[in-house]
Amino acid sequence: MIHVKSMLAALAAVIGLSFAPAPAHAQGCGSVTIADMNWSSATFMAALDRFILDHGYGCDASVVPGDTMPTGTSMMEKGEPDVAPELWSNSFKEALDAGVKEGRLLIAGKSLSDGGEEGFWVPKYLVDKDPSLATIKGVMANAAMFKHPEDPKSSAFMGCPAGWNCQISAGHLFDALALEDSGFQIVDPGSGAGLAGAIEKAYNREEPWFGYYWAPTALLGRFEMVKVDFGSGVDLEHFQDCITQKECENPKATMYPPSPVQTVVTSGFAKRVPEAFAYLQSRSFTNAFMNKFLAWMDENQADGETAAVHFLQTEEEVWTAWVSAEVAAKVRASIANM
Repeated sequence: MIHVKSMLAALAAVIGLSFAPAPAHAQGCGSVTIADMNWSSATFMAALDRFILDHGYGCDASVVPGDTMPTGTSMMEKGEPDVAPELWSNSFKEALDAGVKEGRLLIAGKSLSDGGEEGFWVPKYLVDKDPSLATIKGVMANAAMFKHPEDPKSSAFMGCPAGWNCQISAGHLFDALALEDSGFQIVDPGSGAGLAGAIEKAYNREEPWFGYYWAPTALLGRFEMVKVDFGSGVDLEHFQDCITQKECENPKATMYPPSPVQTVVTSGFAKRVPEAFAYLQSRSFTNAFMNKFLAWMDENQADGETAAVHFLQTEEEVWTAWVSAEVAAKVRASIANM
């Protein structure tokens, strides 16, 4: 592992030059801003898109900080950033639909071909010992095993971090499933890192754990987790109209539907650089691939830029299908000259 990290450190220094602000490029593309959301897969996609737009399409691309609601709102109202590589659109559906209808935004395609996955999870080693724990009834019947870290009389459900959009849906489903009646209390992990750390700690000790999580993530690429079946099926209309809304007077149990995870661009960008827009229409990943790739990033402490170059170097068969032969040749040459 030491030699891998040493190699990555050296590579990162070279990459830093590659990802530094570029001089003026082809007039047809010009400056392009790309939103880097605050999670690993979106950071990787932003860095990948920047590299390909810069070196393949002659853009002057830069990455700017982003998050779902602020980025979507800014794209609607100000026309920037130009590209949101990974927008989980369930929480922004109404505004996104309006933006598309008004001609301000375009959905380029699916960032994740099979959609994002959310749910309440338990470690697989628990289910291996007691298959009933793959169901919400089994979890509720064994609530006492999921010990609350601060209240020995209560059971712990690890929720979504405060301030995240998923806090709303997880809270409503907690109420809909009447988990409090079984002794559960919601524990705020404090951050995404805190949530991941709680799962890793439980997994390393093979202790009980129950809570919210999502895919694709490095964590689910490293640890086998089982999504708990609510026995309810998916009620898409209720999920969208109530479970995801801050005000939901009568939440009902429903499994999380697959979350559309899309690449969204401003209409101005799509019109200005149709060839680059075509690339974004083609660029897509499966959850299975992304889970494993994010696990590689985590293991090697690779940032988005390092991960983008590693992907371009090792997955040529994948990315060359997204671009023309001419663009592929330019990208290859840029990598070779590092």
